[in-house]
Amino acid sequence: MRVDVITIFPGLFEAFRETSLLGVACREGILELLVHDLRAWTRDRHRSVDDAPYGGGPGMVLRPEPLVEAIEALAGEKGGGRRARVVLLSPQGRRFEQAVAEDLAREPRLVLVCGRYEGVDQRVIELAVDEEISIGDYVLAGGELPALVVTEAVARLLPGVMGNPASAQTESFQSGCGGLLEGPQYTRPAVFRGLEVPAVLRSGDHQAIARWRAEQAREVTRRRRPDLLRVAPGEDER
Repeated sequence: MRVDVITIFPGLFEAFRETSLLGVACREGILELLVHDLRAWTRDRHRSVDDAPYGGGPGMVLRPEPLVEAIEALAGEKGGGRRARVVLLSPQGRRFEQAVAEDLAREPRLVLVCGRYEGVDQRVIELAVDEEISIGDYVLAGGELPALVVTEAVARLLPGVMGNPASAQTESFQSGCGGLLEGPQYTRPAVFRGLEVPAVLRSGDHQAIARWRAEQAREVTRRRRPDLLRVAPGEDER
C-alpha cells in the first residue's frame, strides 16, 4: 500500500515513519509512506499557501491553487483516471471508526490531505477530494495528527504488518471481540500487590478462557460503551 500525505509540516512525520509497526511495514516494503510539502506546489516567491477568507472573519484559509495541483499530481484528476483515493482530514468529515479503517485498508493507494488554519477553500473539496474524515468531535490545529491516526490504524491491518495476524481480530471493535471492547488482560506475576490474576486464565481450559473473555468484553462494553451493544429483537439488553 502507498500513502501520500500533503502537509505544510512534513517534519512531523519523520520519526513516526520509522517507529514501531509502521517502521517495520515501511522497511519491509508492505507500506510506502511518502510525505509532501504543500509549498512545493506554490509559484510565488513567498511560497504562500493561505490567504484571508472572503467575507471576513478570523484566521486564514488554505488556497485552492497549490492544493488542487498537489492532489492532481499525486492522484490524478477527480473523475478522470484517478490513481488514489483522496481523503481530507476535517472536522466536517464522517467519523473515523474501525470499519472505516478496514475500508481504507483495501485501497492500494491513499492521499491524505492535512488541513490547517480555518480549513481549506471549498473548491478544493469539490474539485479534488473524494471524502472527508474526522477522528472525533473536537478541533485540532491541523490535519497532521489525524493523518497519523488514520495511517497507523490502516497500516496495522495490512497483511504481514503484525507478527501475529490473529492479534488484529481480537482487539476492541474487531470481529474477534464481536465488535465490542476488549476485556482486561494480565501477564506475570500471578499476584501483584495483593491483586491476583483470575484463576480461569491460569487453568489451561481454553473453552473456559474464551467464555470468560467474551463475558468480560460484554461487561466492559456495557459499562463504558453501551452504544456498541447489539441487542437482538426480543432479547433482554441486560
